[in-house]
Amino acid sequence: MPRILLVDDDDIFRGIIHRMLIRVGYEVEDACNGRQGLEIFRRWRPDVVLTDLIMPEMEGFETIMGLRKIDSKVKVIAMSGGGRIDASDYLGLAGKLGAVKTLEKPFEFKELVSALTEVLGEPPPKGLELPPSVG
Repeated sequence: MPRILLVDDDDIFRGIIHRMLIRVGYEVEDACNGRQGLEIFRRWRPDVVLTDLIMPEMEGFETIMGLRKIDSKVKVIAMSGGGRIDASDYLGLAGKLGAVKTLEKPFEFKELVSALTEVLGEPPPKGLELPPSVG
């Protein structure tokens, strides 16, 4: 079963994505910020990390760099709805720092599963009967 680490400071968003990923068949751990995400990554070693970019305490950019110091081959999917600048600018920078895929919030859950499928190189563990949009 593929292991996904979900890092996002929005409790509601994180909870929804967590439950939906489990429903599809992934094993999921989550963190409310990058610092906690790095701690979980060190002990749990997920197959993919999904991280928001704009978070308190440790932003997603720092998280991506920290993950790559631990494991240079880590597979990261960055997510952002923007902030002071357009989301595409944040996501472009995340790609330069090592994110293998990016998703602009809000996105269709099917887009997330498609990104995971591509990054993991395998389909989700279960069928895909999902709500259309999150974020």
